[in-house]
Amino acid sequence: MLKRTWSVFAALIIVMATLSPLAMGQEGVAYGSGKNRFALATGSPGELGLLKVLAEEFGKEADATMVWFKAGTGKSLALLKDKKVDMAMVHAPVQVAKALEEGWATQKTLIGSNEFYIVGPADDPAKLAAAADAKEAYRRVASSAAKWVSRGDNSGTHQKEMDLWKAAGVSYQGAGYIVTKDFMTASLKRANTERAYFMSDSSTWIMEKGVAPDLKILFRGDKALVNTYHALAAAPGATPGRETAVKFIAFVASEKGQKIIREYGRDRFGEALYNDAAYAKKYD
Repeated sequence: MLKRTWSVFAALIIVMATLSPLAMGQEGVAYGSGKNRFALATGSPGELGLLKVLAEEFGKEADATMVWFKAGTGKSLALLKDKKVDMAMVHAPVQVAKALEEGWATQKTLIGSNEFYIVGPADDPAKLAAAADAKEAYRRVASSAAKWVSRGDNSGTHQKEMDLWKAAGVSYQGAGYIVTKDFMTASLKRANTERAYFMSDSSTWIMEKGVAPDLKILFRGDKALVNTYHALAAAPGATPGRETAVKFIAFVASEKGQKIIREYGRDRFGEALYNDAAYAKKYD
């Protein structure tokens, strides 16, 4: 009996060794059913379903299973740094550059982009629709003391917002500045409830604008609002699924993966939710 118990225990150890550390202790969503498992942290591409399509197509080719952990950019990079996931997809160029310099992230690959829209109540109390650029739009919000919803979670969206306040030369604080500490769709819902302005990524707006029927797009088109996504992998040998993650990054960057990105959402919404890497390169 003791010998059998030890054999079962040893087998369990072997199985656990094939999983990324985060997959062993925290809840994730698995896509695919292959033997080659890897863990990925990201926000919007997973939340809006693009990741599922990419993962399942890759899984067929590479006998792979992806475990997705929903996290904003800051948290995704922290998980990668702590060797709890094998890769991340993020949109924060400054943090990406720092991660590469410090050596705990590798394989930087531009995979696509979307953009940010500033949405708000139709009567537009801060007159954002008349702003000449994104900096002026932010100044108008602050000077009018209009309500503004911020994710406040160190996500790529939150970092972009902070960069824009800084570029505009203003600091908005007070009762009108509402921090959600939540993801994009939940924050969009909160903005609708509060009749507040919010900076939503275009992909979420296209797919989820039904949750915010009282809001409309009031400002878009500034180059400063283009949102480029990069994939990063852990350093060689750092995590169990790193090599499969590297193969997945190559798949996403391939023509097959890029076509999925270019077309995703078009059949349901009349337009794609993301632009491909060739488009994103103009703003990277």
